[in-house]
Amino acid sequence: MAIKGEQEITQIGHSVTIKGDVSGKSDVRVAGTINGSISIEGELIVERQGMVEAEIKTTTAVIAGTVKGNIDVAEKLILESSSQFVGNIKTKQLIIQEGAIFQGNCQMGLKPAAKEDK
Repeated sequence: MAIKGEQEITQIGHSVTIKGDVSGKSDVRVAGTINGSISIEGELIVERQGMVEAEIKTTTAVIAGTVKGNIDVAEKLILESSSQFVGNIKTKQLIIQEGAIFQGNCQMGLKPAAKEDK
């Protein structure tokens, strides 16, 4: 039985490798490997065994596995204690748990108003 407002979840199993672009309007749970780009209107979840090497744009994200590439998260990014993230982060809110590995730059907070609007 579907709950009103419940988001569809796409699961990438641990034995699956995707080379290319992943896009859509559902949550995506990755236990396997993605090489390419990810652009979703939903939540990206990278499980402990998950490996993502991609340019990522998403609404929210929870990373427990390995991610290499830049990520643009509209709302909140959580790097769990088991995560390894190499790349640049752009997000409104960032939570890094003790033990997480992050190598790169981070820009967070509200997005500045467009300069051409002045």
